[in-house]
Amino acid sequence: MNLRLTDVTLTYPDGDARLTALDRVCLDVPGGSLAAVTGPSGSGKSSLLAVAGTLITPDSGTVTVAGTDVTALTRAERAVLRRRHIGIVFQQPGLLPSLTAAEQLQVMARIDGRPARSARGRAMELLASVGLAGSAGRRPHQLSGGQRQRVGIARALMNDPAVLLVDEPTSALDRERGAAVVDLLTRLTRERGTATVLVTHDRAHLPAADRVVEVHDGRLRPAADHEAPLPRPARPAPASPDR
Repeated sequence: MNLRLTDVTLTYPDGDARLTALDRVCLDVPGGSLAAVTGPSGSGKSSLLAVAGTLITPDSGTVTVAGTDVTALTRAERAVLRRRHIGIVFQQPGLLPSLTAAEQLQVMARIDGRPARSARGRAMELLASVGLAGSAGRRPHQLSGGQRQRVGIARALMNDPAVLLVDEPTSALDRERGAAVVDLLTRLTRERGTATVLVTHDRAHLPAADRVVEVHDGRLRPAADHEAPLPRPARPAPASPDR
């Protein structure tokens, strides 16, 4: 399972001209690895995630998810592929306030037409994997910011995606909880063999990545000070799972 962008160019209308958001971008993320994407605001990071997630079709180039050329599919076919093979973790989890943590996950399976019983079992398994087995019956207002973000990660994994796209998951968290979320993403990437792309402004999280790239003016390049995989820094023992 992998994600591959090849010579991807994306432009937007800008008055009488066009603004180039992505300029011949190439990115290859094998299954089981995590690529961190950094860069200044407005550089093209969000556009890269939108194209990788099949939410936007590029002007040119190809996007391949788990061996399928997404750009050759119809809109309906892309929607099915996205639902079954791509998990997206947003900057804000966007949990439904009336649903428990377990129900947030089960909704994803029901949308895909899976039986309720198997969806419940899958939800409980994933909540346990992110350290929230004891919080399955809690609603969002009963969870901390870090817990809500972990529910969002578990929800993105509900349909066992080949690709996991994560947008600034630690922006609203303190450093300790942010580090715990990135550690969790790294572990789940290895265990589940997903091709994970993490967009982050926080350079403290970059050592967790197998590869670090920067986006500048729509172009992708190796991060100047992180051209090779970095060793993981020592961190204090994690807090209790339901923190």
